[in-house]
Amino acid sequence: MKKLTILTAILVLFASCGSKSNNIEEVLTSGDIDQLRAAKEQLSTERDSLSSRIAKIERAISEVDTVQKLALVSTLNINDTLFKHYVELQGNVTTRKNLVLNAEFAGILQEIKVKEGDRVRRGQLLAVIDDGGLQAQLAQLEAQKDLAQTTFERQKRLWEQKIGSEIQFLTAKTQYESAANAVTQLENQLARTRITAPFGGTIDQIIADPGTSMAPGMAVIRIVSLEDMYVEVEVPEIFLPNIHKGSDVRVFFPVLGKEVSTKVRQISDYIKPANRTFNVEVGIPAMNGSVKPNLNARVYLNDYSNEEAVLIPQSVITENAVGDQYVYVAKDIDAQGRAVVEQTVVKVGRSQGDLVEILEGVKAGDAVIGEGARSLLPGQKVKIIK
Repeated sequence: MKKLTILTAILVLFASCGSKSNNIEEVLTSGDIDQLRAAKEQLSTERDSLSSRIAKIERAISEVDTVQKLALVSTLNINDTLFKHYVELQGNVTTRKNLVLNAEFAGILQEIKVKEGDRVRRGQLLAVIDDGGLQAQLAQLEAQKDLAQTTFERQKRLWEQKIGSEIQFLTAKTQYESAANAVTQLENQLARTRITAPFGGTIDQIIADPGTSMAPGMAVIRIVSLEDMYVEVEVPEIFLPNIHKGSDVRVFFPVLGKEVSTKVRQISDYIKPANRTFNVEVGIPAMNGSVKPNLNARVYLNDYSNEEAVLIPQSVITENAVGDQYVYVAKDIDAQGRAVVEQTVVKVGRSQGDLVEILEGVKAGDAVIGEGARSLLPGQKVKIIK
């Protein structure tokens, strides 16, 4: 008798749905946007109502059906775990030790003492520009300086013995200091004819050839060092509160197919008004010379971490007609793996890949239904498979 009653109810339900389908066809062909929206809202309400009614029918069937065929589902192992969210940005490798050395003295480039690819040390002589006779002038000034120094030292000894006048002593001293200053000035000028390495590195490019007539500011040699490289990225200001000096960073080099873990070493104090971004500097290793200046890099900045996060796959989350997101949780699990489905509304946080952080609604230890969740209804009985 119970089975007959249930069957009658189902037939009445289908007959009711069939009569309404004609009305839906009329709305679809009407072209009235308000009627279409009203029809959508009505159907959404009816869908939720039907789900509830079907669940009641399922429960009624389970009461009279002694041989139940339960839906097979799998559950997820929900645990507290470390969750790190990263914001992805693009950047280029750069270095402060990538320098073009320019001529500081006008003259003929006399000699290049290195070749491209050479490793050089700091202070090593790289190139020489013809000094135009400055070396000879320096030798003459040094001779005059030596004579002035000898005269001053003798005059000083006489003055200490109270021999001679004070004016003679002061004149000798002035002549000596003037000659010494002249020598220093010419030495500094002569040093500008010699180009030396400002830091240890590699000669990347010889720009000017010997015999070239040089003027101050003309490029001669490019020197590069791979010892202090970094990636600089522009970060939108919305992430300013979440990124700090020392934050974790992953840097991936698509061309090399390699990734390194590093830290934020510097954050700009200035926000660019044009694009509302600030600069973040991330130090990177040379990786045996494979990383070069201007190499493209994909930078992942850690802007959020939770050591006790509850994570579930995005695929098991469903959204209802009013916008609530929910999952199905297996309750009252018996020894044979049979359970009852419960619909649980969840509040989601950040996502990384296919995983979503659950802030409310699911806790560690809950049996969230994974495979088979899409075809379930609240209150339905299921069997959990391992």
